[in-house]
Amino acid sequence: MSTASFTVTGMTCGHCVASVKEEVSEVPGVRDVQVELASGLLTVSAEDAVDAAAVEAAVTEAGYALAK
Repeated sequence: MSTASFTVTGMTCGHCVASVKEEVSEVPGVRDVQVELASGLLTVSAEDAVDAAAVEAAVTEAGYALAK
């Protein structure tokens, strides 16, 4: 199991959190997704190494961005 953390920008409410969690959960291999609204912290656990590009694409699909 591998875990990686990212910072999501642009979230303002619980719906934002749910959207990000839903999209990132669909990334192949992802087992768990935790999103904290106040800090923007996104923690992703996966079977193998977390695919950062796929996570970023999922966050973008949800309408948000990862902090660079």
